[in-house]
Amino acid sequence: MSDGDHKGTVFLTGASGFIAKHIVLQLLNAGYKVRGSVRSLSRADEVRDAVKPHLNDGAGLDERLTFTELDLGKDEGWQGVMEGCSALLHTASPFPIVQPKTDEEIIRPAVDGTLRALREANRAGIDRVVLTASAVAVMYGDLPAGRTVYDERDWSQDDHPTQNAYGRSKTHAERAAWDFVANEAPDMKLTTINPVLVTGPSLDKNIGTSLEVVERVLKSSDPMLPRFGIPLVDVRDVAAMHVNALSTPESAGQRVLAAEGFLWMAEMATIMQERYPERKIKNAVAPDFMLRFLSLFDPSIKTILPQLGIVKDVSNERAKSLLGIDFIPARESLLAATDSLIEHRGL
Repeated sequence: MSDGDHKGTVFLTGASGFIAKHIVLQLLNAGYKVRGSVRSLSRADEVRDAVKPHLNDGAGLDERLTFTELDLGKDEGWQGVMEGCSALLHTASPFPIVQPKTDEEIIRPAVDGTLRALREANRAGIDRVVLTASAVAVMYGDLPAGRTVYDERDWSQDDHPTQNAYGRSKTHAERAAWDFVANEAPDMKLTTINPVLVTGPSLDKNIGTSLEVVERVLKSSDPMLPRFGIPLVDVRDVAAMHVNALSTPESAGQRVLAAEGFLWMAEMATIMQERYPERKIKNAVAPDFMLRFLSLFDPSIKTILPQLGIVKDVSNERAKSLLGIDFIPARESLLAATDSLIEHRGL
């Protein structure tokens, strides 16, 4: 830690992401300095402009929020970027809406990017790391008899019928992080935050992939909705979990799931329709056989076929007890996402 006027500098990878911008905002408001990595420095102003209106104190922002250009997919440029930082928050990860042709196209970059960040943190003497993992590394496996809710003990299985390439990439990247700490950096204190589908307000028009599901329902892109549902969590709560983990020593060595409640896509549409009755948002449910047929022509449908009609419940007990999170209800988070899509993207 450096001088007494702030809590130290946090290095944040992927600073222009949907979740990452909220983390930047909450870190600054909590008294940390932030050094963010972006793939191109041309995006630095985008991050500054997104957080500025929401800061408790906008003074000295150029000194409190700085940027470095970094590509997670390349070895070049990492040397020395984390010098003087007290913690690493690694949020960057590839997230495709359509599954790639081979798993390796997404697994390899996710694993390699995570290990590059951890190695550099270790070299820089950083011993506190919070990693944005995912609930997809938890909830794609069979629960033991007698259990109906996934929790932090569970790991997704590569060969599970509901698993896909993105899920495998997040599972492999998280396992690689835990293995790295166990085998190469035993003094490093790692916490992983494992969110379900992240909704809530976007700080600007760059929504990333996270809110595309909400945007698809809002625009009635599909004439009918699949019998598909997903647990949701608000981006503000996910950001708070990252920030709270830094000041919660007991969270070291822990995975922490971020989830509030499960909604079917048709429920999402109904909630949005009630808020915006003039929009005629479609909420009819497509029969499963129709989706199986359509998936022959649309690869993005194929991804959800194994999950039709399945309810996935995810525990948030550890997030509440360990990190003190009082979760924003899924319905409220969905509406905040909808409102911000309309505001920022003119939908």
